[in-house]
Amino acid sequence: MSAQRVALVTGGGSGIGRSISLRLARDGAAVAVLDVNGRGAEETLAALSGAGGRGVAVECDVGDSTAVGAAIERVRAALGPVQIAVNVAGIGAFAPLLEISDADWQRMLAVHLSGTFHCCRAALPDMLAAGWGRIVNTGSVAGLNGGGPGLSHYAAAKGGIIAFTKALAHELGPAGITANCIAPGLIDTPMIAAAFVSPELRARAIEGAPVRRIGTPDDIAAACAFLVSDEASFVTGQVLSPNGGRYM
Repeated sequence: MSAQRVALVTGGGSGIGRSISLRLARDGAAVAVLDVNGRGAEETLAALSGAGGRGVAVECDVGDSTAVGAAIERVRAALGPVQIAVNVAGIGAFAPLLEISDADWQRMLAVHLSGTFHCCRAALPDMLAAGWGRIVNTGSVAGLNGGGPGLSHYAAAKGGIIAFTKALAHELGPAGITANCIAPGLIDTPMIAAAFVSPELRARAIEGAPVRRIGTPDDIAAACAFLVSDEASFVTGQVLSPNGGRYM
């Protein structure tokens, strides 16, 4: 990867976003780490800088379009135009449908679906100007199979991201920009822990996976590294689901 390319990674302060940020920095990109948790973003920046990478940390709520616009301007000022946009920022929660409030529903959509839209729209002018770009959005197996009881709001948001990504692939392909979606299975992240995934559920997930383990953030970072590479120029509109074989 050219050292001149700038990658934007949302949700880069922990979990999958942190692993992706570190991997893209190792591959030669300058990385803008966006996260609503400013301290987490700074910690990721310190890790990639300590390994010889170049980047910037920006505190940002991707559900706020004005905040995203301001964040992209900070990224451009610090690193230059954005050619790679990786949208990872997300929240997780289990709730039966009758217990999901309007605010719960709107916040889930705002962070996942609207946040992805805001960041893609904000970064797109740089990609169009370059005649080259890579968009990688984060869906979920839940967006493919519904996830299970208590995940209707989460599954709806992730399913929307998958459809949005496919629409982007149609629209942006002629401009030299690819758009793909990674739909992880169960990954060992702080968000999963905070969503109260029980040891019993983890055990069932491992038993039900042909590879007999749950995923790691590095598994997703490896998939992302390919999708943003020059070698992936003929791959667009696709959903890559690293899930250990639990969903085929």
